[in-house]
Amino acid sequence: MSLHLPQRIICLTEETTEWLYLLGQSHRIAGISGFTVRPKIARAEKPRVSAFTSAKIDKILALQPDCVLGFSDLQADIAAALIRHGVQVTVFNQRSLDEIFSMLYQVAAMVGEAEQGMRRIQEMQAHLQSIQTTAKALPRRPRVYFEEWDEPPISAIRWVSELISVAGGDDCFPELAKESLGKNRIIADPLEVVRRQPDIIIGSWCGKKFRPQHVAARPGWQDVPAVQNAQLFEIKSADILQPGPAALTDGVDQLHRIVSSWADKHA
Repeated sequence: MSLHLPQRIICLTEETTEWLYLLGQSHRIAGISGFTVRPKIARAEKPRVSAFTSAKIDKILALQPDCVLGFSDLQADIAAALIRHGVQVTVFNQRSLDEIFSMLYQVAAMVGEAEQGMRRIQEMQAHLQSIQTTAKALPRRPRVYFEEWDEPPISAIRWVSELISVAGGDDCFPELAKESLGKNRIIADPLEVVRRQPDIIIGSWCGKKFRPQHVAARPGWQDVPAVQNAQLFEIKSADILQPGPAALTDGVDQLHRIVSSWADKHA
């Protein structure tokens, strides 16, 4: 008996699109998120059918998908609307590194590429292990404040917090990283950042350009070591805030470069 694999997949977020391209399965993708920038070719090849919390349901249905892949509770309404139209929808809710790897394996298996998927996952895991081993040799671990939005300030989501640790730093707000929803990671008092004295500040403002000069000018922040030593950096949200291949490769590499550079100066 032959096995039917999905032939017309709609990817409502970027990470599944990037993963399917890496697996050589882009021909199965019928539509993508309008926020997709990785890989660049996807924007030229595939119709854009959704934002993050909204989607063009009629346009999706017209593409006759046999599988829709989404991410998080924020896409629950989109998923519900499509399910009511009889569409198969799989919504992942990965927040940790382990959960990201689990998602990647499941998607690979869905398109008949479980073996290749596992091989690529093991390569990424080995890469993280190599970075972690190198980071253990650092003379001191910097305190890192990662800001994924500025008004109000929102601190790092769990997989970013875990990658900071892999890269050799310590997240300034590890207790908030456990919160899956952005609204629960809001730092109500920005002076709490000052009290936690980060050595490095990294901004990734969900698609909006990071303005280090604005951060440095916040009242009271002149006493933050990162501000005093000009250790404010941007990592593009597409490289770190997508819970998929990007964060596990380019994202963690950028984190490691920033942490290693700081460590060299403070050896």
